[in-house]
Amino acid sequence: MPDTVRNIKLLIAYDGTDFSGWQRQGGERQGCNSNAAYRTVQNTLEAALEKIHKRPLRLTGAGRTDAGVHAAGQTANFYTSITSIPAEKFVPALNSLLPRDIRILEAKETLPDFHARFDARSRTYRYHLICGRPALPHELRYNIQLWRRPRLDLLAAYARLFRGELDCSLFARPRDPSLSRTRYFFHAGFTVAGDTLVFEVCANAFLWKMVRSLVGTLLYYEEQGTPPEELKRIIESGDRSLAGPTVAANGLFLWRVEYFRG
Repeated sequence: MPDTVRNIKLLIAYDGTDFSGWQRQGGERQGCNSNAAYRTVQNTLEAALEKIHKRPLRLTGAGRTDAGVHAAGQTANFYTSITSIPAEKFVPALNSLLPRDIRILEAKETLPDFHARFDARSRTYRYHLICGRPALPHELRYNIQLWRRPRLDLLAAYARLFRGELDCSLFARPRDPSLSRTRYFFHAGFTVAGDTLVFEVCANAFLWKMVRSLVGTLLYYEEQGTPPEELKRIIESGDRSLAGPTVAANGLFLWRVEYFRG
């Protein structure tokens, strides 16, 4: 790698409503304001980087969020040969080219071999719900509607099951390509603010649509009043047929990514 090449790390937030997820689709680069059916966050960001560099660039993200999923703390990195722009100046430069549903929050130069995906120590997701009252129209963009008030003591007991290494086969989609379905959980829990219920979970990595399946399963068994020890046995069974429904994407945020280095 030439000495003039710099590795730039970005902190990114986006409203995922009008995107077909993070990952590039079909190899095509869409314009920054594209409304194409396969508009993705990665394509849109790469189009903005191409305008600055006058050539195609590849951006690497920490997490491949699905269609409709939002981010408050997505991380990505790219290599640039431009030495005249301080790293932090990529924030206003990119934001001036990006649509309003993507914002660059921070940019800094990082280690030459830093990799946004493979160097991640943990990923934290939050899922948002409005409980027991009609949600306002703007709230429905970032929350799901739950027409009842769940038992918080039961949900808290369920969340305590997610500590350390667990086989997550119960929450795995049939088409998930992961070689292993074991994940390491750092913490999980529910918090309440008025009528809003937020589930936060932090693990080393997640299976495809796993957080949405996890939330749907916890709410499904909470509504039935299932004891925590019984839910523990269900999780350990790994039987996908026992999982609850997968909740909608609009309540989910990639909240934070933490790193061993960089």
